[in-house]
Amino acid sequence: MPDLTIAFADLTGSVSVFEALGNDRATKAITRITQWIGAKAQEHGGTVVKMLGDGVLMSFPDSRRAIEACVQVQTEHTQRVQQWPAPLKLQLQIGLARGPIVLVDGDCFGDAVNMASRLSDLAGPEQILASASVIEALSPGSTVRYRNLGPMQIRGKTDPSHVYRIEWQTEVNSDFLTVPAALHMLPQGRGAKGGGIELSWLDTSRRFTMAELPVAIGRVAEAQFTVSDPRVSRLHARIDHRSGNFTLEDTSSYGTWVRFEGSQQVIALRRQECVLHDSGEIAMGAPFTDFTAPTLKFRLARDAMELSRPPRTGG
Repeated sequence: MPDLTIAFADLTGSVSVFEALGNDRATKAITRITQWIGAKAQEHGGTVVKMLGDGVLMSFPDSRRAIEACVQVQTEHTQRVQQWPAPLKLQLQIGLARGPIVLVDGDCFGDAVNMASRLSDLAGPEQILASASVIEALSPGSTVRYRNLGPMQIRGKTDPSHVYRIEWQTEVNSDFLTVPAALHMLPQGRGAKGGGIELSWLDTSRRFTMAELPVAIGRVAEAQFTVSDPRVSRLHARIDHRSGNFTLEDTSSYGTWVRFEGSQQVIALRRQECVLHDSGEIAMGAPFTDFTAPTLKFRLARDAMELSRPPRTGG
């Protein structure tokens, strides 16, 4: 069985495209994009295994070429959709995994295929998530930039798996990249008390335990965390804990934006959700480029583990 790097690219937002264009035109538009993704993979030595509606399953002989293909696809697609009307803004989320693959009649099977699909599901729009096996297969001195998100619970996996985010945007602060996170197990029983999420806005700060999730964020008193700003919807967003991961779901009229600490990459959510990692900021009703946007800070505390980084020296 050959070791291959598997990439699964999935388009998000297709429901609004079908509503705006109708079945025939939407199908043609999505097919053009998936075919274009496949062509980019082939330019980098990859093979298109199959098209799956609004997704593309691809295989590559090595991790470097797989990442280069996915970065080029994200870069060009992101630039292109900036000019599209809001209902037609299809965004990409990509998962990468590597391992032994069984090839049967042009199809491929193996744990890496399942892992790539799961990571694509976990990725936010415009994100590329990769398994540890993908990163470990990179040659020494590789210029690929990535960030260790630590162990995450993957559906179908018994134990948490280390997940990495490929930092493909040029403005990302490299001081925080390629620094492995250290995993420290907490004493038995401490995690159940300490796990949860802390939210802060202006002079309000509150910590929600696992038992108190899900948490609704909005401008009305019915929300568990209230943000009094007219741009915030009545029930704007929801934070929950599923399959070992904290998720943020946008339920608003005007959108939600997420930015993780140490990264300039912004995830824009419109009736979508993403996995929250470590700590960062959430802008509600207006993007971060609007300095008046109501912006929350969040910090996660996991059930049975803490993520910490080696102390930075100098400066």
